[in-house]
Amino acid sequence: MPTKLLFVCLGNICRSPSAENIMNHLIAQRALGDKIVCDSAGTSSYHVGSSPDRRMNAAAQRQGVTLVGQSRQLTAADLETFDLVLAMDQSNYQDILSLDRSHRYTRKIKLMCDYCRRHSDKEVPDPYYGGEAGFDYVIDLLIDACEGLLAEIKA
Repeated sequence: MPTKLLFVCLGNICRSPSAENIMNHLIAQRALGDKIVCDSAGTSSYHVGSSPDRRMNAAAQRQGVTLVGQSRQLTAADLETFDLVLAMDQSNYQDILSLDRSHRYTRKIKLMCDYCRRHSDKEVPDPYYGGEAGFDYVIDLLIDACEGLLAEIKA
């Protein structure tokens, strides 16, 4: 049975779909598609049904990754379905925990930056209101975190 990963941010149009697509890119490169499956969601319903942000997609494409998918909102059922739920920042982390009223899934909920090996950031910043450099930085940070996460899963 494959390991199921869920990446979570606020609106599911910038950070979490980037993490999902970067991880899928790394999984494909290593032919691990039968071992790991990915999805993403947002803690809010602001952008449900929307495609990934075009500025985020442009930054990802500069690193050879195309962002695909449609925004959806995180549900309590996701906490049971997925093996690991990865929050982009502390606010998302707290929102995810608030869905886990029974505290059964707390051990599955982690911060994405906990897997970084080159960056010391504790949170993935939201680039939505910033410029191009912010989007590029988030892609670089997520590549680092996804590589670290993949190494840990393989180990």
